[in-house]
Amino acid sequence: MIENKLREIDLLVTADHFLTMEGDGVGYRYRGALAVDKGTIVAVGSRANITARYISRQHLDYGSNLVMPGLIDAHTHLKLSLLRGLAQDVSNWMMDGLSPFLSSAPADPEGLSVKLGLLEAVRAGTTTFSEFSPDLDIVGEIFKKVGIRGVLTAFIREAVHRRYRPGELYIYDPALGEQSLEDACSTFDEWNGEADGRLMVYFGPQGADFAGKDLLARAKAEAIKRGAKLHMHVQQGDRETNQLMMRYGKRPIQWLADIGYLDDQLIAVHLTDADEEEAEKVAVSGASMVVCSGSIGIIDGIVPPALAFQRAGGIVGLGSDQAPGNNCHNMWNEMKLTALFNKIRYHDPEAMPAWRVLRMATIEGARALGIGSVTGSLEAGKRADFIVVDLSKPALQPVHLSPMRNIVPNLVYSARGDEVVTVVVDGQIVMENGKVRGIDKEHVLREVRVWSQNLASASARSFSTLDGPNQRYMLDQKL
Repeated sequence: MIENKLREIDLLVTADHFLTMEGDGVGYRYRGALAVDKGTIVAVGSRANITARYISRQHLDYGSNLVMPGLIDAHTHLKLSLLRGLAQDVSNWMMDGLSPFLSSAPADPEGLSVKLGLLEAVRAGTTTFSEFSPDLDIVGEIFKKVGIRGVLTAFIREAVHRRYRPGELYIYDPALGEQSLEDACSTFDEWNGEADGRLMVYFGPQGADFAGKDLLARAKAEAIKRGAKLHMHVQQGDRETNQLMMRYGKRPIQWLADIGYLDDQLIAVHLTDADEEEAEKVAVSGASMVVCSGSIGIIDGIVPPALAFQRAGGIVGLGSDQAPGNNCHNMWNEMKLTALFNKIRYHDPEAMPAWRVLRMATIEGARALGIGSVTGSLEAGKRADFIVVDLSKPALQPVHLSPMRNIVPNLVYSARGDEVVTVVVDGQIVMENGKVRGIDKEHVLREVRVWSQNLASASARSFSTLDGPNQRYMLDQKL
């Protein structure tokens, strides 16, 4: 007689509802189970099948709730979270909206801005962030402490930091560019592969308008040498397009193609000012795209050509971008806006359906970042990054399973983020019942209040001198 011995594993996860993102759809499973060992998923299947094969040291049963992959925020500027709500409803956003506050912002040595952004985003189910910032040490330390997965994109820029008026050509400082590239290489050497492999480092030229041809070529060469991707704002509005037309007589995407930047090394963010033909050109090159619908909708009033990119065979992920332009780091918000904006743009209720944007926030986002073999779906061999959603919340009720399942449409069009009750990365709980591991919420909020008071006095003069729309709204008691 042959005895069937159960394999011992670290963790067994069971629930009535699973979305695995396996295949080309959402991979729905009823009464499913997840077997996890040493932070890796070893099997996914029915509860009966998994429990017949494995015995676990810990069993998490989530009853009638939903288990699904953690959300992927493929483009963030968490270091700007302290400027939330200060640059909306204004044209020339970067120079006339953000600049007066960014230029006078007090120091943030504790990383309060990053912690504030994470308190919002992790609680809403984001497990992977692709943060685009200078000085990434504090970001890396916080990501490491919280236990989340992160792509740290090292900021590279040659244009002198100051406010430029519309039509004014940016001034380049080669020494600034050299130092930022040197810093990016140091960041890679220090942080890539840290936190048991949860952290990766990419190279981030701010945009084709902020760096000259030589610096862009050198950044690409350094990234290739290290096996890193280039994460870059591409054709992110008429500001960039006007700069490239003045400097080179070409639109950004064509110019990037001419200098060899369009290939599968590139993660192209925004494509705000791109037409559908230009989006197709980027997609066919093998580059991926990240669309930040909320941010670009507020900043530019534009719906980027993500659907055209997908129709050309390209991979598109979602990003929340930054709080001064988007107001939030909530991926449920990004899913809903991306679906709605594209339906409106194309006058087509079938454009960008719920299941597609849910994939963009999970497996397609992971693929866009080049980490689809690691996370983004619940499959054997991948890391155990998942979230638990409470389907008993009023916004997600009732749950219909037949003749049509309504779980996915309700997630995309109804969820607010507070339905997420547990967040797990590498098989370890990083958020439960609203508490994010490694972040003292009350301390952060207390220090944020102090910081905001300091910003008020530091930025008052530059804000009033600019005399922009929000200054006039203040004077008219409209804010």
